Order: sequence, then structure tokens, then C-alpha cells
Amino acid sequence: MVDDEMTAVFREELRDLLDSLERGLLDLQAAPEDMALVNQVFRDLHTVKGSGAMFGFTDLAAFIHSFETEFDKVRAGEVPVTPGLIRLALAARDEIPGLVDGKADPEGRRVAILAGLVALGDGPVPAPEPDAEPEAADAAGADAAEAGPLALEFRLLGEALGLGARPEILLTELRDLGASGIVADLADVPPLDTLDPDTCHIVWRLELPATVTEAEVEDVFVFVDAEWKLTRLEVSDGSGFDFELGAEAEGAPPVSVAPVEPAEAEPVRQGGAGLGGAGSANTPAKAGNAESDAVPVAQAAATIRVSAERLDALMDAVGELVIVEARLTELARQSRDPALMTTAEQITRLAAGLRDATMTMRMVPMRSLVGRFRRLVMGLSDTLAKPVSFSVLGEDTELDKTVIEKLADPLVHVLRNAIDHGMETAAQRAESGKPAVGVIELSAQHAGAEVLIRVRDDGRGMDPARIRAKAVSQGLIAHDAVLTEGQIFALIFEPGFSTATEVTELSGRGVGMDVVRRTIESLRGNIEIDSKLGQGTSVTLRLPLTLAIIEGLQIEVAGEKYTLPMASVHEIVALPRDRVTPKRTGDFLDIRGHFVPFLRLRSLFDCAGTPSAEQNVVIVSSGETRVGIVVDRIVGTNQTVIKQMSKLHSGVRAVSGATILGDGSVALILDVGHLIALGRLSGPVVAAGTGFAEVAA
Repeated sequence: MVDDEMTAVFREELRDLLDSLERGLLDLQAAPEDMALVNQVFRDLHTVKGSGAMFGFTDLAAFIHSFETEFDKVRAGEVPVTPGLIRLALAARDEIPGLVDGKADPEGRRVAILAGLVALGDGPVPAPEPDAEPEAADAAGADAAEAGPLALEFRLLGEALGLGARPEILLTELRDLGASGIVADLADVPPLDTLDPDTCHIVWRLELPATVTEAEVEDVFVFVDAEWKLTRLEVSDGSGFDFELGAEAEGAPPVSVAPVEPAEAEPVRQGGAGLGGAGSANTPAKAGNAESDAVPVAQAAATIRVSAERLDALMDAVGELVIVEARLTELARQSRDPALMTTAEQITRLAAGLRDATMTMRMVPMRSLVGRFRRLVMGLSDTLAKPVSFSVLGEDTELDKTVIEKLADPLVHVLRNAIDHGMETAAQRAESGKPAVGVIELSAQHAGAEVLIRVRDDGRGMDPARIRAKAVSQGLIAHDAVLTEGQIFALIFEPGFSTATEVTELSGRGVGMDVVRRTIESLRGNIEIDSKLGQGTSVTLRLPLTLAIIEGLQIEVAGEKYTLPMASVHEIVALPRDRVTPKRTGDFLDIRGHFVPFLRLRSLFDCAGTPSAEQNVVIVSSGETRVGIVVDRIVGTNQTVIKQMSKLHSGVRAVSGATILGDGSVALILDVGHLIALGRLSGPVVAAGTGFAEVAA
């Protein structure tokens, strides 16, 4: 049971390490001279290898050891970073999950990948820079050899054994560096009756070749919590020495101990905890004294992993708490009891704080999706022979985890279309006077309580005339239909619509963009397209920050209560008395010099009765578009727990969900995006009596 739990921890952390490894390789492709990225990739490889061996994944450790050996040549400057190297490294990264799952490799992909890496590593060594001084380097190497070997002393700290550390793995890696004369000091081992099996009391001392660097030793301890000290031993006549540091062996010549620079100032190194340990396996070892090492350890301890299921359960509980809090507030208002009203106010504040904290925990950065998109663009660019530069802005922008999970497929379709349909070949771009390399930009930014995710390219753009002609030929619109440019572009989201002249493996069946629209609408979002023929296309996805709890504006129409998301509410104005009765001249308001169309919810929902003389207009907005919604009464604001509609009501586009009010009644949450789309139509048509059933269609 414990082994299963530890293996589960390993697999969970392995996903993070593989994501970090993939990001590092893709970043390295864009910045091949960045040694910090090279070192990050090497640390990720080293951590996965050591941790895999710790948990018994020997095939994984062997594969990554070969991978790491070849990549170490990059770190040493012997092999340049090339697109071919990055492709092989990414292919090797893709084999790691299969090795963990024990999958066979009948096609020999892993052997071929390693052979390719070896072939790259055996290539010509880059010529030294003009200002290099090989003589000085040779002299430095000779000085190191004459200075004598290195002595290493290390011990595992805390409950390292209980957390899964295996000293034999460390010793094996040190032997790979040429370690010899390994001695275990048992002086600190307590009697058996007081021995703590989770704590390691042994100190190891060994000899390393003079050519081993401090960085290589630091890499060995990068995934364990250990303290180590490296010193250089200078032997006067070249004979052996005793590993009791500073002591002379019997019959041996005097030994002088010289610290390795800069170990004189910082003789002790403490490694970070690895997989299964208290710290993060992704945190490199830090050099320094105990005080400086305490900082990363404290930061690692401040992070805890929680399963998504537990977060969902917590969110559900908070949602029920918000509903009960609304009920309590309503009872307090009715009773007028000062003590009860005070208690209700306190619970309201606590529930709001808990709601905000819980929703913050559910937020996930866009960065978690970016890796797969970069791989997608790189692969399509090679397959279609269309050189593309892919950039990402706003990787730290956060969305609700549910939104992130459902956003991957739509963005894959949009990016694939941008390259396959939108981007020209290098020759076509040259004819148009454009740079040979096309540009695709993925950006994310907050806009109020929404997130705007935009995919922009500088390709051929969309031809409205061609789209319209295709839609007419397919019977989607009448030949004399009057459509705006935006409505024409929106036709590409219709099922089965495609302007491709032939069906390929990537596109042409008219399926992808329909999936995009349905998915985005299921997330209560909407899509905007802006395109200029010959200049490029921009596709913007507008999405809510969260799908769980929102701040809502409660309104009343014909005695029924509805809720509007406060994030979409721009302002509230009184409806002029001369506009209470619908007119055929169109329903527009002049708000500070701007004409704003408005909808009458009474007409829209086909409500019976006569409206009151005092009505309000709620101005809702989406981007630059504003639409007014006429309501009978403004009730107030409240925390709104979004409940999904049943399948029977899933086709009602004017409603995005429902919520339970404080008095136990149900209020429908209006879909602002759909209302704004209706507002773009002519005022008289909408106001004349579009019924609820028509809205559902």
C-alpha cells in the first residue's frame, strides 16, 4: 500500500518534470545559446533518472542515462543545439511515459532515438572561438591533474531513508564519475534498540579524479536532501592517502588537504529533497551555508499537492454554503432580529472569503497548455513545409481548471486552421512581399471577469466573398441574405462548412470549427473573428474566469427573477417614459452621445401583463459592443452558485444556467452573449415579439 502511494507520488511529479523538460527543450530551440536552459534540461533529466531508479524503474533509468550522457555533451559545449537535436530530445521525452508504464518497444524507436543522439554527439566538435586560448586550458588541466585527486564526504539529512532516498544510487552515480576507495563511517550509528530506520547515520568518504568538477558532484545530489563537502588532496610524492580527512595513514607520507575553490568560503553543500521527499524534485541543489539553504526548503514546504477531485468536492461544499448563507440572510431580513442580522453579515463575509480562496485554488495558468501547442505548431510547420514563428504572450494568465481542461481541443483546431488554411508557403509569402517565416501569436489576458484568448496570424486572411459563395452553394444562407462581415466570418463555424478544395489528413471535412463553437458556448463564452484579406486573421475566444460561483445582479421581469453576471453589467439607467411603449422606429437609447440598442425581456420571453411605468435598462457589454436589457425591477446583487440546466433545457440559448435564491426559489441565469447577439439585430424585429421558444432555437 505504501509502495503504491509512493509510486503514485512519483508518477504525479513525473508529469510536472516532463512538462518542465518539454518547455525547456522548446525554449532551447528558440535560444540555443542559453546555457541556463541547457542546465535546466539536464537537471530535469537527472532528476527523472535518479528518481526512476529510486522507485525501481530500471529500464527508465537506463534509457535516460544514455539520453543524459549525450545531452551532457551539449552542456560541455561539445555538441551544438540544432533543430535535429531538439526533435530527437523531444522524441526521447515522449518515450518516458511508456517506460514508466512498462510498455514494450517492438518497433525499436528508443534504440533508434538513442542512436540518433549518439550520432549527433559523435559529429565534429565546434571550432574554438577566435579569442580562445587552448594553451591556457591545457595548462589548467595539467595543474588540476598535478594538484591531486578530490576527497568527498557526504551524509543524508533528516528522515531521508523514510522518504525514499537510496544511498546505493548515489554511490553508483559517483562511481560513474570515477569514485574509488569508498569508506562508510559507522561511528555515529546508535545501538539497535534506539535506531531510527528512517534516519541515515552513516557518513561516506571517497576519492574522485582531479578532473571532476564541482557542478558534476552537485548534480549527483540534486534530488536528495544531503550535506556534502569536497576538498582537494595534494600528495607530496604521489603515494596513497588515508580517507580520514586530515589524518595521516600509518606508513604514508604527510598529506596536505587543500579545499577546492570556492569551497574555502562555502565548504558545505546541501542537496534538495527529491521525489518522495519533503521538497520538490524540480528544485536544483543550492550552494551555501545552512541559512541560505533554509530558504528553498521553506518554500518547498509551503506547497502541497491536492487532487482535482478534492478541490471539486470543496468547491461543491462552498457552493452549498453560499446557498445556505443566502437563505440565512433572507431569514434575518424578514425577522429584523439584530443579533441574527449581525450573525448573517459575519457569515456572509466569511463565505465570500472562503469562496474567493477556493476559486483561487482552482485557477490554473495558461502555461499548462502552451507546451502541447508549441509541439503542434512545430510539427505542422515541418509537415506542411510552412516555416512559422510561434510566440506566446500571457502564459501566466489564469483560468478555472474546468475551462482549461475543455479549452485544449478548440485551440488545437484554431491553431491547425491558422497554419493549414491561413498560412502561405514560403514561396507564396515571397511573392506577396512578406517575410519567409510566418508569424502565429497566442495571447491571453484578463478583461474584467473574462479572459480573452487570441490566436493571430499574418497569413492570407479570409475572403468574405468566397465564404459567402460557399455558404450559398451549401444552402446555409439565401443568395440575397444581408449579412455583415462578422456574420459572414461566423459561417465557418457551421457544421460541415469548409472552403478547402480537397480533404487532407488535417482538414477539409468541415468538422473542426463546429467543435470549437460548441465547446466555447458550453463554457458560456463566445468567439469573435477579425480578418483582412492578405494581412491575416485574428480569432478571439471570450471566456468567463470561473464556471462555479459568480457575482450576480438579480432582476425581476413580470414577477419572475433572473440573474445577470455582474462582470458583464456596464451600468444601469432609467428607461424614459416615452420609450415604455414599443415603437416601430426602433429601440435605441442615446447614452452620452452613443446609440445603444436595447431588448425588452417582457417581449423576448412573451410575458403577459402590462409593464409598469417605472422600468430600468441594464447596459451589458462584451468587448466594444453594448446592449440594453429592459427589466421591471432591480432586486440587488448576490453571490450566485451556477447550477447546470437539464438536458431537456440545454437548447435554450438565452439561459446559461440556474441558481437557488435565499427563499428557496430558482432563478435562471441569462446568457449575456446571446442577448448581445440579439441586440445586434434591428430593434423593431426583436422588440416586436420574439418569443421564448424562438430564442431557444
